[in-house]
Amino acid sequence: MNQPSDTLVDVREMVPRDRHPTILSTFDGLSPGTAMELVNDHDPKPLRYQFEAERPDTFTWEYLEEGPDVWRVRIGRV
Repeated sequence: MNQPSDTLVDVREMVPRDRHPTILSTFDGLSPGTAMELVNDHDPKPLRYQFEAERPDTFTWEYLEEGPDVWRVRIGRV
């Protein structure tokens, strides 16, 4: 569940080409054991595939809300 110390990243108003770089940069800045909460307007499955390909075994992925209008995912740094 969302922790008060989670970093919130709401990408709904961002242009699509900036979303993944912003999310990945934020994740890379997290300390081990902390997490960010992603808020998106669609299921971020492609982002998960990118994490699995580029950052294997470094993250956790927990859906907090699954649409249809808002998707929230807690992405933790292992």
